[in-house]
Amino acid sequence: MMIAEIAEQQQIPRKFLEQILLDLKHQGIVASRRGRLGGYDLLMPPDQITFGRVLRIIDGPIAPLPCLSRMAYKRCADCKSEATCEIRRVFARVAESARDVLDRVTIGQAIDDEWDGQSLEEPIPSSATGRRA
Repeated sequence: MMIAEIAEQQQIPRKFLEQILLDLKHQGIVASRRGRLGGYDLLMPPDQITFGRVLRIIDGPIAPLPCLSRMAYKRCADCKSEATCEIRRVFARVAESARDVLDRVTIGQAIDDEWDGQSLEEPIPSSATGRRA
């Protein structure tokens, strides 16, 4: 499918979609084809691509606070003590919960009409997580 078609169908600005696809291409998720029948194809099965992996490629770390990022840790400017910070403690639980879901659910599951979300009850396979935020 061509970028223009995807952008129109999904109501996404074309330039924004082009940047996303370029990021996914650089990370080996998709490949591009030139020409009249050009477009993008997945390089791996959809059931091996988690939402967490795609989100990290597009947006970076999955962390609501810089002090909770595993990829881009940065101490909060006004923090006196991470060990006693209640805000950090609450958001750490939120971040772990989000990572848990995002690293379990694959693109394949999301497009499967019969998927009922039951895989969220199972442990995360280490091969599906890739790197974690």
